[in-house]
Amino acid sequence: MTAEAGPFQSRPIPPRPGQGATARRLAEILRVDHAGELGAVHIYRGQRAVLDAAPGRERIAGDLAEMEGHEAVHLARFDALLNDARVRPTLMAPLWRAAGFALGAGTALMGEKAAHACTEAVESVIEAHYAGQIAELGDRDPALAAELSQFRDEELAHRDHAVAEGAREAPGYGLLAAVIRAGCKAAIKISEKI
Repeated sequence: MTAEAGPFQSRPIPPRPGQGATARRLAEILRVDHAGELGAVHIYRGQRAVLDAAPGRERIAGDLAEMEGHEAVHLARFDALLNDARVRPTLMAPLWRAAGFALGAGTALMGEKAAHACTEAVESVIEAHYAGQIAELGDRDPALAAELSQFRDEELAHRDHAVAEGAREAPGYGLLAAVIRAGCKAAIKISEKI
């Protein structure tokens, strides 16, 4: 990653010195990625709770169900990785479940374009987050880096789909997207540590 990284790209974190530093960093990565996928599953569940029941919304409901399915696969993989590495999930998991569901339901109540704006904002942050981790892990753990690359590609597909469906046409898009991105970035920092 270059020093010219865009606003949504993070620079890789260099390995920390000292005994156990690599294991601690891996724990942070697994914990935060698990938290992100947990949040994503609940965002889609919140959106579907509103849009599944709405007449004439079968297509978006189907799209949301498919994307939730991708996130559920990611979450299951991080569940297994946490167990294998004996890393505890974030203590914030109950809050992230509730916040994700509320964010999903709230944006869906604002309309389809707002629901897509939510997806676009979240996936933009997650894509950049994964990109930084992939760069960081490339030499140290190429197998995990490869898995993260696959997940990143799926997150990019979700983002691109949301943009194609009119995410940036949502009322108040700029403010809505900025608030969601800021919330995601804060959740990432918190989940790495707590």
